[in-house]
Amino acid sequence: MLQKRTYFMPAMSMIGPGVLADVGNEIKAMGCVKSLLVTDKVLGDLGVVKKLTDVLDAAGVDYALYDGVQPNPTCANVNAGLAVLKENGCDSIVSLGGGSPQDTAKAISILATNGGDIRDYEGVFKSAKKGLPIVSINTTAGTASDVTINYVITDEDRHVKMVMVDKNCLASIAVNDPELMVAKPAALTAATGMDALTHAIEGYITKGAYRLTDALALESIKLISESLRDAVAKGDDIEARSKMAYGSFVAGMSFSNCGLGVVHSLAHQLGGIYNLPHGVCNAVLLPHVIRFNAPACGDKLRKVAEAMGVDTTGMDTAAANAAAIAAIEALSKDVGIPSGLKELGVGEDKLQTMAELALVDPCAPGNPRDMTLADAIAIYKAAL
Repeated sequence: MLQKRTYFMPAMSMIGPGVLADVGNEIKAMGCVKSLLVTDKVLGDLGVVKKLTDVLDAAGVDYALYDGVQPNPTCANVNAGLAVLKENGCDSIVSLGGGSPQDTAKAISILATNGGDIRDYEGVFKSAKKGLPIVSINTTAGTASDVTINYVITDEDRHVKMVMVDKNCLASIAVNDPELMVAKPAALTAATGMDALTHAIEGYITKGAYRLTDALALESIKLISESLRDAVAKGDDIEARSKMAYGSFVAGMSFSNCGLGVVHSLAHQLGGIYNLPHGVCNAVLLPHVIRFNAPACGDKLRKVAEAMGVDTTGMDTAAANAAAIAAIEALSKDVGIPSGLKELGVGEDKLQTMAELALVDPCAPGNPRDMTLADAIAIYKAAL
C-alpha cells in the first residue's frame, strides 16, 4: 500500500540556459522591497556577481551585498550576513553560489524571523516560523541546496558541521542556469558532481525512499553518469553542464524528501575537523559505504549499475552490487577525485572522534544498514 507522504519543494523552479535573465522580474513580482545578496568574493572576482546585479539593476530590484561567505560556512559567516541584512532593512534574500552561499542564506533567513543563535536550530524541524523569502541561484551542479530543506553550518568552536533539516528554510524560487556553471574549474566540477551523485545514490537506497524519490534518484544517476566526465574535461560544454544542472536538481528533490545516509554522516565530520571539501569527502567515502550497505540494499544496486550504463544481464545480486561499486569508482577516478583520505591529509588519530560524531549525525538514521562505532571506524580506515 502507498504510504502517506509530505513532499517539499520550492514554489517555483527555473532551470535551463539563460533563465538568469528572468530572475529580476520574478523578484519584483514577489513584492519584496529590498533583498540581501548573499555570495562569496570568488564569484565577485570571476564576474558572476555582476551578471546577477546587472539583471537586478535592470529590473529595479534594490539590494545590499554580503560577500563574506567562505567554504564550509561558519556561525560567524551567518552572524555577519544577518548584521548586514538588519542594517539595510532587507525583507528577502537572493543567494548566489554553490552550497556555501545557499546554506548561509538559509541560516540567515531562519534567524531573521525566529531569532536566537544558529546553533539553536541544529537537528530536525527546530524553527517555529517560516524564514524570509529566498531566491536561490545555483552556480554549481552539486549540493542542490537551492531545492532542499537541508542546510549545513560549521560550528567553529566545536569543529562540528551542524546539519539542519527544516521546512521553514525552503527557497521560494530555485534558479539553475547552466550558463553560470560554464568554465568552472575541473576540480570543482568533479567534486560537486560527485556530491550530486552521492545524493542520488544515498537517496535511492535510504530507509525513507519511496516511488517518487526513487524515480528522481535513478534519473539523476543516469544524467550525471552521462555528463560528468564531459563537464570536467570540457568546461564550456553547455550540453554537459545542462545535464549536470538537471541531475543535481532532481537529486535534490529526491533526497530532500527521503533523507540520506552515512556517507554524509562520515563526510560531515571530515569537513568539520579538517575543513575539507564536502564533495571530495563524499566521493572518496561513497564506494566504501556502498560496499558496507550492499547486504541491506536488496537488488537496488543493480538499478544503480544500470543507470550508470552497466549491462547487468546474467549477473546475480552480488555481481550486480560489485558492478555498481566498480562503476562509481571508475567515474570518480576518471574525473580526478583523490583515491583516499590520506591524500587529503587525514590520519588515524581522529578517526574515533569522527566516528562517534558520525553516529549522532542527523543523516545516520536513514542509512539502509545500521552502523556501529566499529563499523564507522572501519569505513574510515578502508577509505584512507
